[in-house]
Amino acid sequence: MGLYEFLLRADFGLAKPTGPLFGGMTLTAAATQTTPVTAEGTIVGTIQYMSPEQIEGKEVDGRSDIFSLGAVLYEMLTGQKAFQGKSQLSVASAILEKEPPPISSIKPMTPATLDHAIRRCLAKDPEDRWQAARDLALELNWIGESGSQAGAPVISERGGRTRREWFAWGIAAIATAFATTLAVGLVLRLRKEEPRVIRTSILPPENARFAPVGVSGGPAAISPDGNLLVIPARNDAGEGLLWVRSLDSLTARPLQGTQEASYPFWSPDSRFVGFFADGKLKKVEASGGPVQPLCDAVDGRGGTWNKEGIIVFTPYITAGLFRVADSGGTPLAVTKLDESRAETSHRWPYFLPDGRHFLYFARGKASGIYLGSVDSQQTKLILRSEAQAAYSPSGGHLVWWREGSLLAQSFNATRMELSGSAVPVAEHVLFSESQSVAIFSISQNGIMVVQNGGTLNADQLSWVDRSGKPVGKVPIGQANLAHVRISPDGQKIAVTSSDPAGFAKADVWLFDLARGVHTRFTFSQSARDAVWSPDGNRVAYASKTAKGTGLFVKSATAASKEELLLDSAEVKRPWSWSGDGRFLAYMQQDVQLTKDKFDIWILPMSGDRKPFAFLQSDYEKDAPVFSPNGRWIAYSSEESGAAEIYVASFPDGVTKLQVSNHGGFSPVWRRDGKELFYLSMGGQLMTVGVANEGSGLRLEAPESLFLMGFSLSRGGTPLFQRQPFDVSPKGDRFAVTSFAAVKAEPLTLVMNWDAELK
Repeated sequence: MGLYEFLLRADFGLAKPTGPLFGGMTLTAAATQTTPVTAEGTIVGTIQYMSPEQIEGKEVDGRSDIFSLGAVLYEMLTGQKAFQGKSQLSVASAILEKEPPPISSIKPMTPATLDHAIRRCLAKDPEDRWQAARDLALELNWIGESGSQAGAPVISERGGRTRREWFAWGIAAIATAFATTLAVGLVLRLRKEEPRVIRTSILPPENARFAPVGVSGGPAAISPDGNLLVIPARNDAGEGLLWVRSLDSLTARPLQGTQEASYPFWSPDSRFVGFFADGKLKKVEASGGPVQPLCDAVDGRGGTWNKEGIIVFTPYITAGLFRVADSGGTPLAVTKLDESRAETSHRWPYFLPDGRHFLYFARGKASGIYLGSVDSQQTKLILRSEAQAAYSPSGGHLVWWREGSLLAQSFNATRMELSGSAVPVAEHVLFSESQSVAIFSISQNGIMVVQNGGTLNADQLSWVDRSGKPVGKVPIGQANLAHVRISPDGQKIAVTSSDPAGFAKADVWLFDLARGVHTRFTFSQSARDAVWSPDGNRVAYASKTAKGTGLFVKSATAASKEELLLDSAEVKRPWSWSGDGRFLAYMQQDVQLTKDKFDIWILPMSGDRKPFAFLQSDYEKDAPVFSPNGRWIAYSSEESGAAEIYVASFPDGVTKLQVSNHGGFSPVWRRDGKELFYLSMGGQLMTVGVANEGSGLRLEAPESLFLMGFSLSRGGTPLFQRQPFDVSPKGDRFAVTSFAAVKAEPLTLVMNWDAELK
């Protein structure tokens, strides 16, 4: 066989494998295949010419091609393959463990220097081979020009070299040219194939902003094929939608019917987007079209979709994982919370390539990434973690968040095991502690989308000025903070600290700003919603009782027992104490009603303390706040179809004025009554100037102060459960939860992100 014909037929695998040679095939299949050509779906390249590192699935470079060249030259000189066997498995074993017979033992007239040059090509360790094709070319050129250094050449009777030696020199010359060509080819190929890491910023859709995480919205998600990006965002009117952007386009388009959608995820063919909205798991085509509800999912926390049409998802925040067909149906449990690990939630599932196993995050005392299966409820711990993980088949890496960074580590998706060391691939990644989710997404072909911005949580109070600039922190020292209330003199702050999984366990804590001391104020594990008395000496709050919910009051300045103000079966939430100390405004939900709506009630703080309704209706109302002079109550109401801020005269409620013009919730008065603050549906902190005019009020037009980053709850209902801010007595600064204070940065798109690992 001539050299040209040989090179045409040879297929010695210059492509880099992504895993061990026999990782995806059985030993039986390997043992029975005898043909030397590439087998479709199993091996890339002809095994007889593969290097040891290729067979073992290790990282390869140009020295692997030098090994292949050595095998070719050996066969050209000897007429037999350097590594032989009856099956691919035995050939692979020979390459890994055996040395080929010396060329001189088969062709005695071969120059020793040529034998040495080729044997160096076939060294098992890449460090022992020629380190570059140019080095081999120089060596072979020297052999061809100077002849064998092992002894004098054999002269024929006619005074010339023998035919066999001429053949050896010819091989050396051909090999020299071949090696030189290979060296040039390798350089060009490496230059062509060496991927470059490319980073670019992705801005929010036009006239919109990225939606916050943990309320509605969630992380943007890149499609499996890396062509599309689905982005949860809010338009200028505060309406949350999913937007789809093609990476070859500069604009994004909204997906109609995805109002207040959260935590989107892709179908494996990149055609559909799954998401949660209105208490349902839904899907919609990425190109647009009707939205299809699949099943109930009250408060979903992540989903994943395999090629067999199975969706694994979290239906609510304190559940295990369930599976449902992508055509809809009744969900079936696939994981159960482990009481021995005090697990409170399974969330953020992610299918592995086999479509049967998936990764998921288990929240509890032993939080971490676990392995689950649609075929069994058996689970396996992969690693300890504080957030979700994803698998990248393009490089075979597991990617997860730890202490502000994204880490990547080699992961065998067949054995389901990690190997090697974790390497940082992104820094300062946005992380929602309350949801245990890091803001990143990866495609199947080496594209990553990540959002920077620090840690998003409710475990820290911060002071910000009227421009939103941080001006200090309040080291309250407790977790999952809500319902921020500054005392009338501005010297103390009351907060509710609750279980991260919800309000199942909660208590009120007080923080003394002057002394820097925080103390636990209640001990019922069911107390919340602190309200200061006008003189700052007492605090009212709600707590569970045998009947249902009770309203209590307790001294904030001295040790004393709590006093029960009102006890009944209805759910109650205190919200404001009138400036003259005579009334307590609270929200009440009638347990006899099937609809989940609160009304506004008033509790007299003296006399018979018989409560009376201030505002009752079939629509949602919340957050009633007395004006400092006690003549008005500001509140949020959905009577117009969307939540808006209103003020109504107290106690008759005859006069009513609308304050906001594009939605709002959580109103707060400045202590002198000249300003009213609230949050817009888009998360802006708004201010409205107020002036008393006789028996009425004059309201100025709302103005935006800064973006809080806090927005709606699921389904568009105002998030009254977490009063995320309060204003200082002078109105010059605000105490906000850090959940609301963290500002998310633009998305970063990283192409070929795993190239840096190679």
